[in-house]
Amino acid sequence: MQKLNIQDAQQVAMSFLLRQAALIEPEVYQIKYQDIQYPTLIPVDTSAPEWIQSVTYMSMDAVGQAQWFNGNAQDAPRIELTREKFETGVSMAAIGYGYTLEELGTAQMLGMNLAADKALAARRAAEEKIDAVAFAGDAQKGFSGLVNAATPTATMAPADGASSATTFASKTPDQILRDVNGVLTGIFTGTLGAEIADTLLMPYAVLLDLSTRRMDAVNQTTVLEWIERNNIFTRTTGQPLTLRGVFGYLDTVGASGTKRLVAYRRSPEVLKMHLPMPFQFLQPWQTGPMRFDVPGIFRVGGVDIRRPKSVRYLDGI
Repeated sequence: MQKLNIQDAQQVAMSFLLRQAALIEPEVYQIKYQDIQYPTLIPVDTSAPEWIQSVTYMSMDAVGQAQWFNGNAQDAPRIELTREKFETGVSMAAIGYGYTLEELGTAQMLGMNLAADKALAARRAAEEKIDAVAFAGDAQKGFSGLVNAATPTATMAPADGASSATTFASKTPDQILRDVNGVLTGIFTGTLGAEIADTLLMPYAVLLDLSTRRMDAVNQTTVLEWIERNNIFTRTTGQPLTLRGVFGYLDTVGASGTKRLVAYRRSPEVLKMHLPMPFQFLQPWQTGPMRFDVPGIFRVGGVDIRRPKSVRYLDGI
C-alpha cells in the first residue's frame, strides 16, 4: 500500500470531512430541544436580510374612545395613534467544532462515518445563547430580553395581609389568584380592553410549588390547577392560559432582586425577536497542519416589545 505524504493526506482528509458534513448537518438541524423555550414563548422573525446591521420598529399606542354623537355634528371623536421609533442592533455569534488529521484518517481507514456528537453540541450551544438573549438580553450588546425590558409596567405584589411578605409561598390560594388576576386585568384595563394576556411566565421553583401544593386537606386540587381554571383570561375567553416555569431568568430580575412574574399576549403584534440568520454551519476549512474546523454562525437581535402595555411584570412573588 502506497503511503501518502502529508499534503496528500490533508487533501484526502478535507475531502472526507466535506462528505461527512453533508451527512451530519441535516441530522443536526432536525433535532428540537425540548428545554430551549424561546421558540414556543417568543415570536421569532427571520425575515430580515441575513447581514442587516439593525432593525427599526415602531412602538404604537392608541388614544381615544367612542362617544355619543349627534347626527348634525361635524366633530366626530377620532382615534389617534402615538408612535415611537426604536432601533435594535443585530450581532453575530459563533460556535463550531473540529477534527484532527488523525481522527479523520482513522475514521476513513476503518470505513466509519463521523459521529454527529460534536456538531450537535455546537448547535446546542448556539441555541442556549439565543435562549439567553431572548429572555435576559445582553448588556454588552445593549439588548434587552422579555423578562427585563424597560418599557413594560412593573408592579410589586401586594402583601399577604398578615405580614409584609409578598411571595406566593406565604399566601393563600385566594391571594395568589388575586395577584394573578391583578396582573392580567392590569393589561386589560391599561389597553382599554383591547388586550388581554394569554401567557404567564414565573420562576420554575414557584411553578413547582403551585403544582404540588394542595388547596387544603379535603380538596386535593392543586393551587396551579385552581388558577388554571379560575384565572380571568380563561373565564373571559374560554381558552386555557399558558403557564410556564422559566429556569434561572426570573429568580432575581425583579425589584430589589426579587422573583418576577411576566404576563403578556404572545403575538408578533406585541413582541418579537429578530433572528436574521438562524444558526448555520459554514464550509469546513483547515486551520493548521493537523487541524480542520467547521465554524457555525448566527446573527440575532434583542426582543422588541412593540406594545409595552400588553406586557406586564409582577415582582416580589
